[in-house]
Amino acid sequence: MTDFNTLLNPLAEIARDAGKAILDVYERDDHGVETKDDKSPITEADKAAHDIIEARLKALTPDIPVYSEESGDIAYADRKDWPQFWLVDPLDGTKEFIKRNGEFTVNIALIQGDTPVLGVVHVPVTGVTYLGGEGVGAFKEVAGERQPIRCRERTTPVVMVASRSHGGEAVEKLEAFIREEIGEVERASMGSSLKLCLVAEGSADIYPRLAPTSEWDTAAAHAVVTAAGGVVTNTAFEPLQYNKEDILNPFFLVLGQSVEEWRFIAPAIAG
Repeated sequence: MTDFNTLLNPLAEIARDAGKAILDVYERDDHGVETKDDKSPITEADKAAHDIIEARLKALTPDIPVYSEESGDIAYADRKDWPQFWLVDPLDGTKEFIKRNGEFTVNIALIQGDTPVLGVVHVPVTGVTYLGGEGVGAFKEVAGERQPIRCRERTTPVVMVASRSHGGEAVEKLEAFIREEIGEVERASMGSSLKLCLVAEGSADIYPRLAPTSEWDTAAAHAVVTAAGGVVTNTAFEPLQYNKEDILNPFFLVLGQSVEEWRFIAPAIAG
């Protein structure tokens, strides 16, 4: 059985070191931007962070496979029976990185079966790290000080965090529905996996993602949300699952409270 307490500190250190490599590129005029086959951008920072994380995880846990966004596709036939594996996004928010708005992260998650059980999300520009896992709890580390975090009880106004650029019309519909049903709603926008972390730390109540994402975009922060007492579900309120044949996530909800407290929004997200 993997000891999550033993893994948490070295995992955070790996993420921080990858973050330093990202900042080395971030501070240059030329980010070395290229375009991948799927038309998404990749920079020298993505590659540098990937190389650090992959090498260090293999040294830390030689028996646990590593699946990174930048490691190339791994056939489902080869990974479907993995009992556990590391799922990595070396630089989540490459577009934010290129825009220089600071809202990008390093994401490292441990998946057991189809569930994220341990995760670290590091923000290179601010130095903030979110981390947590099963039986460990959830934490936010700022300037070297680690404090426990917890999802909050829902109050009014409800704070909804949303993507800056995806799912706008569907999110507007959901916001209007919540306002009509239970009262005022405040909106907060954020890039990358930080949106999930806002729910984990109790700064927001709900993050509806009604637009495409991939498993490595969400896994690390998903583990932190769960450790903080929240839930991450698809729009049918079923647990979001990982290591699927299709690496794309369905549309999903990040909830700071129980599913039962949010089931009333079902009509607004149906279809």
